[in-house]
Amino acid sequence: MSKPIYVLNGPNLNRLGLREPDIYGHTTLAEVESLCRAASGEVGLVFHQSNSEHELIDWIHEAIDNSSGMIINPAAFTFTSMAIMDALKMYPFPLIEFHISNVHKREPMYHHSLVSPIATAVLAGMGARGYGYAVQLLRDMIADRS
Repeated sequence: MSKPIYVLNGPNLNRLGLREPDIYGHTTLAEVESLCRAASGEVGLVFHQSNSEHELIDWIHEAIDNSSGMIINPAAFTFTSMAIMDALKMYPFPLIEFHISNVHKREPMYHHSLVSPIATAVLAGMGARGYGYAVQLLRDMIADRS
């Protein structure tokens, strides 16, 4: 696996550890990145977070050309962004949609993802530590394609 894994995070995830800890826990985004890097092993990892839709789309486009797999937590854009959905439709490698909370256990507005029909897999409700599991799963999915 010569190309890195991309981990992209959407709006408000820069506030992890402070934002609604009863839902998202106390783990910070920096700690999430450390979890992902530890789980990636020898595979390279590109880790980004943005509150801007256009920046996430630019990183998705970059990942199309430069990655072997992607984990995306689009956060609120999961339910609203057709532009992110359209960008992800072009992604040709394993794609995991990730959510810290179990979105299906929350209010109805969180039940319809625009990303899930495109994703290879969806992981939700495992808390921040689930990012590490997602990276491990993605590594296996990439290896299975080889």
